[in-house]
Amino acid sequence: MGRRSRRRQAGGREPVATTDYSDPEGNVLTVRDSLSAGTVRQLEKLEASPGASQEDKWQRRGELLFERFVVGWTISGLPLEGQKELLGRYRMADADARRWVRDTLERHLSELNLRT
Repeated sequence: MGRRSRRRQAGGREPVATTDYSDPEGNVLTVRDSLSAGTVRQLEKLEASPGASQEDKWQRRGELLFERFVVGWTISGLPLEGQKELLGRYRMADADARRWVRDTLERHLSELNLRT
């Protein structure tokens, strides 16, 4: 059993503060309200990656923000909460849904006064 698994089983953590955002169709994206220092470092490292194209950095940044912030996504009444299913659904989303998620995450970041 890995260290991360042991931490999850240990419990004792307080629930993470979240904010819900709804799209025009009634789907709800649940987003955490804070980032760890390690995630901030990862975002900074992405920006400093010299070999990556702007498009690649943009895509990787979008997925990293999605992975780190999104804790739930209810689509057509079906709640998704597992990290693998959330990321899989994001990758399968059409361009409009992905744009809404990106815009929502950017707005959330600005509301939290986080620079990434």
